Amino acid sequence: MLRRQWMKHTSAGILAATILQEGNSSQAKKRIKIGQIGVGHAHASKLSVYRASSDYEVVGLVEPDEALRKSAQTQSVYGDLKWMTREELLNFKDLDAVLVETRVADLLDNAEACIAAGKHIHLDKPAGDSLPRYKRILENAKKQNLLTQMGFMYRYSPAVIMLRDFLKKGWLGDIFEVHTVMSKVVSPPERKNLAKFKGGIMFELGCHITDLVIGILGKPTKVEGYNQHASSIDDGLMDNMLAVLSYPKAIASVKSSAMEVEGGNRRHLVVCGSEGTFEIEPLDNPSVRLSLSKPRGEYKKGTHEIKLPKFTRYVADAADMARIIRGEKQTDFSYDHDLAVQETLLQACKMI
Repeated sequence: MLRRQWMKHTSAGILAATILQEGNSSQAKKRIKIGQIGVGHAHASKLSVYRASSDYEVVGLVEPDEALRKSAQTQSVYGDLKWMTREELLNFKDLDAVLVETRVADLLDNAEACIAAGKHIHLDKPAGDSLPRYKRILENAKKQNLLTQMGFMYRYSPAVIMLRDFLKKGWLGDIFEVHTVMSKVVSPPERKNLAKFKGGIMFELGCHITDLVIGILGKPTKVEGYNQHASSIDDGLMDNMLAVLSYPKAIASVKSSAMEVEGGNRRHLVVCGSEGTFEIEPLDNPSVRLSLSKPRGEYKKGTHEIKLPKFTRYVADAADMARIIRGEKQTDFSYDHDLAVQETLLQACKMI
């Protein structure tokens, strides 16, 4: 399919066009004041996206850990930013939002402080290991109509947006199977850090694809986790994990390992319905294989290979966050959705 045809006929194309136009359209709008708490998360450097966006003014950065702060000060993404205490940031005049990018163990403490201060947040994943505390944060955010955007990487992928469009139109029929995999090789030092959590590699990586499954099928009626330490490295990390999610008329599998060579290239999502199958592989540089039992829109019966524009993480997350904060749209991911993702993840990891 030609790129211009894809851009014209899919909701993914609409989003992509919106993002391309974002730089021009936002010039006349008040910039959103945002800060970041923490540089200890693996995705903390996403701050560069917000610094490059005309939607945002990055006002400061918080990192109480001296070693992490000194390391961050040598990195260009954090260059020339003002370092603050958390109290100073949360009391910064007209601050709108905060990126919470601490170590995972500290995410919920900082998220709760931000919501208590009346700030929108982008909260990186996973949403901690206390479901009651996360639920309390979401409830307090809902009372104040505050955004709690989760940092799941594939929500704004053009392939995932195209899939949502197909599901909304009913083009795949009744969904009976979802299968998804997200794996990589984790280095020994990183394994040691991940082993601090009982949930292992599913807690670290599987959360991204659990979010996709819940978005497709909703909250499961039953969750079964199959968790192994399969490596010869004696660190106790659950590094070979599978979750089976049961629904009244569907079954989903979520697989994640810390040992798969070139695992990034095999990260995928497969959705099977009574009238079609939609496959995305790899997730990080998505292309789609679509099979249909009958013609749908401009797609004929049969199999189609659909090439998509390059997917850059976090750019669309930031653009969508700006539109939500400005009141131009509602979030596509409800508080209930995010809570269902976290509950399902913790059940799969046998953490509750």
